[in-house]
Amino acid sequence: MPTPIRFWTEGVELEATAIKQINELSYLKDQNGKLIAQQIAIMPDAHMGMGCSIGTVFTTREHIIPSSTGVDLGCGMLICKTTLKEEDFNFDRHPIRMAIEASIPVGRSKDGRKGDCGAWDTIPSSVQTVWDNYLSKDFEVLCQKYPSFRTANSIVHLGTLGTGNHFIEVTIDETGAVWFLLHSGSRGIGNKIGTTFIALAKKELGSYLNSIPNKDLAFLTKGTKTFDDYIFAVDWAQRYAKLNRQLMMKRVEDAVCGTGLLPPFQARVEEIDCHHNYIEATHDASGPLFITRKGAVSARSGELGIIPGSMGAKSYIVEGLGNPDGLYSCSHGAGRRMSRTEAKATFTVEQHKKATRGIECEKGEEVLDETPQAYKDIDAVMKAQKELVRPIHTLHQILCVKGKDEGKRKKNVVSTT
Repeated sequence: MPTPIRFWTEGVELEATAIKQINELSYLKDQNGKLIAQQIAIMPDAHMGMGCSIGTVFTTREHIIPSSTGVDLGCGMLICKTTLKEEDFNFDRHPIRMAIEASIPVGRSKDGRKGDCGAWDTIPSSVQTVWDNYLSKDFEVLCQKYPSFRTANSIVHLGTLGTGNHFIEVTIDETGAVWFLLHSGSRGIGNKIGTTFIALAKKELGSYLNSIPNKDLAFLTKGTKTFDDYIFAVDWAQRYAKLNRQLMMKRVEDAVCGTGLLPPFQARVEEIDCHHNYIEATHDASGPLFITRKGAVSARSGELGIIPGSMGAKSYIVEGLGNPDGLYSCSHGAGRRMSRTEAKATFTVEQHKKATRGIECEKGEEVLDETPQAYKDIDAVMKAQKELVRPIHTLHQILCVKGKDEGKRKKNVVSTT
């Protein structure tokens, strides 16, 4: 019998490729014939990913699947409520967006090598201080074990946004209050850690790799050196991701304030930070337990989380209902309904402009893969998980920053403070 699966996808499209991946995970067994996953919950934003689908939550006791945490380890959201009001932004918001983009490296160019627009040329003192105080010591431990980590973009990506679905937004809630919202993770070094351990998991399974339903579901076994190293590395990457978001948020606040276009304001009246690509080490009545969330947010009873829509749709701040059948989780967003390649081939710039009308954001073909219609209906997603979370704030964005790939953005001009 396969691992039990609970779907929270009623009324939301779920592609056949994602269903195939979910089934493969449910049948995955170790060398002794024991099922790897103890319980599986599928969130309403589920769609195809590497190994297992994004929007998958599952529990294990003796194993970890590196591809199930992916290569953007610790990716998540940070949102801060300000004392600003909607009416404070009744002007052309383009200078605000330009100020944010000038303060924070966004996008990617030069294949991520020297001169990349998405990395620091000169490390700001604030970034250096955070690196030295909170990350450098354990990073050195990691590099002693895995020297190739030194070649990854580590400190030069700390406090930077990236590309894809990562974003920075100014949003308005139902009361007219302004919130600053951003989405990013562990950047280049997280990718290096993820790809390294996915490859090691495949190597360590040896010939048994050919016996599992999907080679990208290669797993590590508790008690081995590689398993312990991976848990240590993921914990470090999650810390990096959280600090990355905090550094960016401070620069957003300073950039907005520095324009002189807004009245004086307090930037952190409320604050919520949540991962959605990570492993939670916990326990239950039977002992130690790992909860892997690939594109899912922790939603324990009373816990606050963030569920963004697309760059032209509403987002939600939610309160967890602590549903054990949903593995105390909820969706991490609306979820893609088509691939990036398909979106670029399907939609036009004019359609994108129409879908993002009233929002100060990039309007060109470079972001067509992120156009709102490439994503599922956020209201349908929220309805499907009404037993997992309760919405407490509805947010509508008025400004969105996204990084473009492959050098189509002019190099950022940034300060060194």
